[in-house]
Amino acid sequence: MKRDFARAVLGVALACLAPLALAQTIDDLKRDATTPGDVTTYGMGWGQQRYSALAKINKTTVKRLVPAWNLSLDNSANASTQPLLIGGVMYVSTHNATVAIDAESGRQKWKVAIDLPADVNGYLCCGIQSRGMAALDGVLYRTTIDAHVLAIDMASGKTLWKQKAADYKQGYSMTHAPLVAGGVLITGISGGEYGTRGFLDGWDLKTGEKKWRTWTVPAPGEPGSETWNADRHDKGGAPTWLTGTYDPELNLVYWGTGNGGPWNPAWRGKDSLYICSILALDPATGKIVWHYQTSPGDPYDYDATNELVLGELPVNGAARKVLMQANRNGYFYVLDRSNGKLLSATQFAQKVNWASGIDMKTGRPIDTEMTKAVRSNVESKDFIEAWPSAFGAKNWMPMSFDPLKKRVYLNTLNFGMKVKYGTPAYRQGAWYLGLELGGWVDPDGGMRGALVAWDPTTGRKLWESPTAAPYWSGVLSTAGGLVFTGAQTGEFMAFDADTGTKLWQFQTGSGISGLPITWELKGQQYVTVTSGAATVYGFLGGDAKLAQVPAGSSVWTFRLID
Repeated sequence: MKRDFARAVLGVALACLAPLALAQTIDDLKRDATTPGDVTTYGMGWGQQRYSALAKINKTTVKRLVPAWNLSLDNSANASTQPLLIGGVMYVSTHNATVAIDAESGRQKWKVAIDLPADVNGYLCCGIQSRGMAALDGVLYRTTIDAHVLAIDMASGKTLWKQKAADYKQGYSMTHAPLVAGGVLITGISGGEYGTRGFLDGWDLKTGEKKWRTWTVPAPGEPGSETWNADRHDKGGAPTWLTGTYDPELNLVYWGTGNGGPWNPAWRGKDSLYICSILALDPATGKIVWHYQTSPGDPYDYDATNELVLGELPVNGAARKVLMQANRNGYFYVLDRSNGKLLSATQFAQKVNWASGIDMKTGRPIDTEMTKAVRSNVESKDFIEAWPSAFGAKNWMPMSFDPLKKRVYLNTLNFGMKVKYGTPAYRQGAWYLGLELGGWVDPDGGMRGALVAWDPTTGRKLWESPTAAPYWSGVLSTAGGLVFTGAQTGEFMAFDADTGTKLWQFQTGSGISGLPITWELKGQQYVTVTSGAATVYGFLGGDAKLAQVPAGSSVWTFRLID
């Protein structure tokens, strides 16, 4: 009888404590990068450094890393997602469900399906996936592939509100994690290949009411419209398909934009603002405070949507608040994030032939003769060979920044493409490119990618670990001197952060395109990654090395064995 009473009292106590575990605040989000017991933001902090001060798993102990648990996500879609970890519960988004998992045991607590139209897959460009979620005050926020935004009760999975951002039948979709910043929920949009017009939205966190919309292609008469040919803006692209970052001290949100619509630059004309740009916005209003365009006019699908990592670097002997991006165009950019001033732009790609460098006075690329010809002619007679390819010198998979070593770790790509340009024809729900792709061009030696350690202060490569099939996973670095990432052939791996030597690997059973995180519970350090590859590279890359990699998504969590 006493035992039953004690159990009842304990149950009431736990029930009272449960809301506290879920009631993460804005301060919790702000401190995410320095709190090892949780992961409350996409990127493990508003600055998306993807770095952890945890060091129990280190160069010496990593050989004792073993699976703690594995949970099936019960689908064969791309598992390119980053879990959140709040109050001992892990939250994972897939394209068709939201899942809550007991972080210690790996047991599913609840799973709620996403209601999707039966025909939605027929309108998607580049993958069926969800890359993550945002969280605040016991609520999860996520997007859906049919271009809706949802608020979900963290305790039960119940939908609190749902808003439509755009019409998926026009080619719009959403796969990214929203961003909570300045008291607003901010989302972007995918679909730049379909003749859509990009935008960012700000939503009321409590009600879902739309507070503002900022179009990333200006309408006639608006600032920047003079950088377009007439009557091109409404299908002009500039999608915003990856999650931005936030500096709460400057109160600025940074968000990258993608390719122009169509890809053919002569059809669009001129610089085509704000395609392939880094935007700094006021989160309360969506107003653009400053912008920097990495690839004006963009002939080659060199999105600037890649993650915008915030940190401090020494510049002329003084610490400077910077924004860093490894751009698809092959150059690594460092900007002063207070005003957008270009501090450096250094080639990190092994081969670039579309530009000969970046003019530091103007910030513009120095076009080669090949690119000048592409910009001048809507029609081209022959295929040209462009490096990097449309996949870029780095694609969406986010890099990691070690704030102590001032070092970046990133997964790079190294192959070119053959392309020929022509007059585009628009058809709703179909690709709108204005060109013909003639295939991919492999590098000498056949190594299409590498994990690279990069010094953003000096613009030098410190080491690289080449791979035949490019790594398509996010990167995580830790104070234990380790760099974690995953292979499309299924291996989850740990590298020595100082030398690039591979120290450990585990075969997860499917390709990895997920975003690893590390966290601590009851004094134990864990590392988690999702496995399950169905990537756009796997579909379009023509890589025979991936032909026998099975689909099947799951969550893997690892810990040290005694």
